[in-house]
Amino acid sequence: MTQENPDRRVRKTRKLLKECLIRLLKEKRVQDITVRELTDMADLNRGTFYLHYKDVFDLLEKTEAELMDEFNSLVMSYDAKDLKQHPALVFDDIFALVYDNADLVEILMGENGDLSFVNRLKQLVREKCLRDWMEVFRSGDPQVFEAYFSFIVSGCVGLVQYWIQNGRKESPRQMASLTERIIKEGISVLEGNAGCQSSLPVV
Repeated sequence: MTQENPDRRVRKTRKLLKECLIRLLKEKRVQDITVRELTDMADLNRGTFYLHYKDVFDLLEKTEAELMDEFNSLVMSYDAKDLKQHPALVFDDIFALVYDNADLVEILMGENGDLSFVNRLKQLVREKCLRDWMEVFRSGDPQVFEAYFSFIVSGCVGLVQYWIQNGRKESPRQMASLTERIIKEGISVLEGNAGCQSSLPVV
């Protein structure tokens, strides 16, 4: 019988610890979780835990970072044309990623979640969409775009939170279609006002 690949064992151990962390986070705050609780649940010794993480906060931070990297890779894989013509393609993938990581996302975006994670997610979507859509609508007023995208990004993240908190009754594709409809209606307004002087006050 061949011995299991060390890299595979490392991935399995880290995956198990993350799953146990998520289970415990459903019951208590991260500051109330101990390494002993985690290792007992995972049936590992504490030495194994410390081979991979400094403490429980380090485990949570790395878990969040990996999820954010997935969001980043996904969003950056689309260009301005994709975002303008078919926003549902992007958001279908985003909602699918949320669905696959629903337990973790629910914790991070919930009432006792990590506000910094939510803000980083908003900033990621905002920077990508704002930069790419500004390429498409070069004649538009930057202030109008800034205001519109600040609004739409908060709304999209709010839709994710709503969907998660209400049991994900709709499919990722249904949520993506809803998001696309909202975005396209906003785009039609922007196209109609392109080149017009904004009356928005300078903030």
